[in-house]
This record gives sequence, C-alpha cells and structure tokens, in this order.
Amino acid sequence: MKLMSKIVAAVVLALAALQPVKAQQPEKVVLLLNFYLYSEHAPFFLGKERGYFAKEGIDLDIQEGRGSGPTVQAVAAGTATFGYADFGTIVKAAAQGAPVVTIGVLLQKSPMAVIGLAERNVKKPSDLKGKTVALTPGDSLSQIWPLFLRKTGLAESDVKIVSGDIQTKLNAVINGQADFMLGYLMDQSMRIENATKKPTTVIPFSDYGVNLIATSILASKDTLATKGDMVRRFMAAATRAVQDAEKEPAAAVDAMLKANAKAGERAALIKGLELTVPLYHTNETKNLPPFRVSPTNVKDSVAMLAEYGGLDKTAAAKPESFYSLDFLPK
Repeated sequence: MKLMSKIVAAVVLALAALQPVKAQQPEKVVLLLNFYLYSEHAPFFLGKERGYFAKEGIDLDIQEGRGSGPTVQAVAAGTATFGYADFGTIVKAAAQGAPVVTIGVLLQKSPMAVIGLAERNVKKPSDLKGKTVALTPGDSLSQIWPLFLRKTGLAESDVKIVSGDIQTKLNAVINGQADFMLGYLMDQSMRIENATKKPTTVIPFSDYGVNLIATSILASKDTLATKGDMVRRFMAAATRAVQDAEKEPAAAVDAMLKANAKAGERAALIKGLELTVPLYHTNETKNLPPFRVSPTNVKDSVAMLAEYGGLDKTAAAKPESFYSLDFLPK
C-alpha cells in the first residue's frame, strides 16, 4: 500500500510538471509625456504596437502631459512610473531635492534655433544684425539666447526684441511683425511654412557650440532602487522602439495615429519626426544606441544651466548625480 501511494504521488508530480506554467501578469507601467501628442512621441507608440514592451513583461500606458514641470512632479510623487521631459527641468527639480534621475537622453542635440522666413535673407548669425526677434521671456530658449549671441559674436543691442508666448511669436513672424523667433526646429519651422506657404531659414543653436541636451526619460530614485530589473526591461524596449523609428518614421507616426487619431496631420507628423531623428545623437554618440548620452554632453549642459538657466551653481560640480546609464542595454 505504501509503495502504491508513492507511485501515485510520483505520477501526480510528473503530470504537474508537464502542465504549462501560468504566465506572469505583465506589470502596469505609466509613461507620462511632456506635452500633448506630437511627432517626437511616436517611437513609444511604435514600440507598444510591435509588442516590444509586452515582450518585456510591461503593460505600457502612454499618457499625454501638460509640460515638463508637471511630468517631473508626477514621477517624483509616484503617480507616473516614468516621465519624458526636458533635461533642464529634471536637473533643476533634482537640485532642489526632487528624488528623480535621468536614465536616458533621447534628444542629445538641442532643438533650439532661430527660425524665420527665408525671404528675410538671413543665412548666418551675423545676418541677424538689425533684425527683430520674437522670444518668450523666462523660458529655456530666452535663457540660453545670451550664450548664443556671445558664441556668434553678437551683442544684445544688435537685434530688436518683441516678447510673447509661443503663439504670439509664431504670429509675429507669420504676420511680418518679427523677422525671426526663438523656437524648436522640428516644430515651429513647419508651422510657419504651413501658414505662409513660404520656405523658412533655421539656424540651430547647436551648430554654433550651444548644445543643451533636451528631452529625456526619468524615473524616481525609489523605482530605480526597488524595481531596477523592470527599469532595464523598459529601457530595452524603448531603445528598440527608437531604433525602429529612426528607420521607419512613417510607421511610428501611423502607430501613434492608430492609438490617437487626433494626434495631428500625418504628413506633418512624419516630417516632424524626420527632423527630430538627427537630434538623437551627437558626434560623440553617433555609433551608440539611442539614449546613451555622452558624459561630456551632460557636463556641458549642466554647466550651461548653472550659468544661464537659473540652476544653483554648486550643481555644476556634480553633473553625474543627475543621470545614470546603468539601466540601458549593454
């Protein structure tokens, strides 16, 4: 009888071993963007559509944001797992005690630029002398503007300034009240061209030694400490998604429009993403996967923020405290 019991128990165990293991439930993760949907966000939707996040055990919820500041606050408070926000905003918040860390930089070349109609005959910074430039006082563009002037040999008195919010700046250029505006090269140039049906001139800050790294992925210190493996899986999927979007911008835009048909007009979104892709790498990182920023670029950006962007100058001595590349694919 004892022998029979042992045989039955052995058979039961063997049959149990043959049963398929119940799949582990995917982990719900929120990625909070920096703003309403536009072309720059398309790669994340491509990665979700192609199942890259699901294969990493992640149930990704991509949510629109209302600015980099609120996104950083949400990540710090734990209401969003990851954020996609401006690097300068992340650093300033971290310097003031917010428990957040940048874990990958997507836009490693600054999108900041001087943008206006080509008919104004400005081909280089020195041609801006005597022109009128529209800017928004206090925003990141206007804070870095004095450095651009210094790097290009211009004085603030060489140009006339008109002030206003983003729409006011656009209208000023479109209506001829300003020759140029400070804006982002993958967005405002297209808006001006669409409104006027005329070509634009774009003078990128980064072409003249003013490169402030831009939009990045951030997470809270608690998430990094307690869910490091999940963070690595998320960044692995995000890296694959961006690599695909670099090769197939139209597919990335289509994935975003499939998720939200109101994200924008397809042709404009594709052009915007095509203008964004060259910002993914600098000369130092051109042979590296996306998100793997150069320590030199981080150091220079933090120093720039300390000198011109309102960051506490003591922060410039410890740029390594604001970011980590430990969670990126090897």
